[in-house]
Amino acid sequence: MQRLVLNEEQQMLKDAARGFLSESGSVSQLRQLRDRQDETGFDRSLWQQMVEMGLAGTLIPEAFGGSEFGHVGMGQVFEEAGRNLTASPLFATSVLGATALQLAGNEQQQQHLSAIAEGTLLIALAVDEKGRHAPARVETRAEANDSGYVLTGRKTYVIDGHVANTLIVSARTSGAARDEDGISLFLVDADAPGVDIERTIMVDSHNSAVVRLDQVQVANAAILGQVGQGFAVLSQVLNVGNAHLAAELLGVATASFESTVAYLKERQQFGVSLGSFQALQHRAAHLWSEIELLKSVVLKALRALDDRADNAPALVSLAKAKACEIAQLATNEGVQMHGGVGMTDEYDIGLFMKRARPLQQLFGDYHFHADRYATLSGY
Repeated sequence: MQRLVLNEEQQMLKDAARGFLSESGSVSQLRQLRDRQDETGFDRSLWQQMVEMGLAGTLIPEAFGGSEFGHVGMGQVFEEAGRNLTASPLFATSVLGATALQLAGNEQQQQHLSAIAEGTLLIALAVDEKGRHAPARVETRAEANDSGYVLTGRKTYVIDGHVANTLIVSARTSGAARDEDGISLFLVDADAPGVDIERTIMVDSHNSAVVRLDQVQVANAAILGQVGQGFAVLSQVLNVGNAHLAAELLGVATASFESTVAYLKERQQFGVSLGSFQALQHRAAHLWSEIELLKSVVLKALRALDDRADNAPALVSLAKAKACEIAQLATNEGVQMHGGVGMTDEYDIGLFMKRARPLQQLFGDYHFHADRYATLSGY
């Protein structure tokens, strides 16, 4: 049995990401982006530095300019991104986009991986169409014609869709709205006629978009994988995405805990520090224990993806469900133990709460993944 610890190279990547993001991609930078209502929603110079560090190519094979460092390695980057609330297109492009291209792209399509590693291509995954995550509930249609396919439909909660050069769109080529069979994946140029992208600035000051497709013509070469068989690929992409969301939620929970403990030590009440109150000590100890458990299950899920283990989907759902639970606990406890000032913009704890909630909802919340874990475990 493998020990749930990082190897030397993975620890070095974690340390490098922590030092870099705490200095260049910190909470203060997110505040600046929010306050000036930045049209991009992330700092392009920061993104270029992340590319130069090789972070954009962490999951990409060396043949395409990446390092192929694996999911455990990339998970450490996302944990540090969660600790610093870093805004970047790393998740949408270098996790979701790169994974989809590796799993289903033909030789020509996989050349996009080089552009991702170089930082010249941004991708967004357009999956959900309703308020809750339901990847098989696809009403967007793809009708075949002499030139390829015509896409018509609407996608919501498309992370970083407003800056993407290329969209990966799930559309139905056959079957009913909830059938897994009949779903196909298409590469769509964001500037193609009929594509309308409306940016949505979320509560956490990060970005998603609503994508509308009105008779968008794509060629047969735009099909990613096999026609009608896209759900299997999409499920694997979502497994990878949720594992890294769990890692980011772990970072959010850890930073919330650390900032709360620091506040309890410095805040005085009745002539003593808040941290001396036994009731608050008990709550802090419980939260610490839960975060330690979360670290193990997130690492287990990331390692299962690297090992291509048969139980990887179940472990990913376990990690995402636990991460949702503990991130909510950590941010709620943080705000409460800060007292009234925890609700003000003067302290960062409220920003961590705001970041946790969209991450919890993206690609399935606690209830979605608890149910999925139970189903995959035979219950």
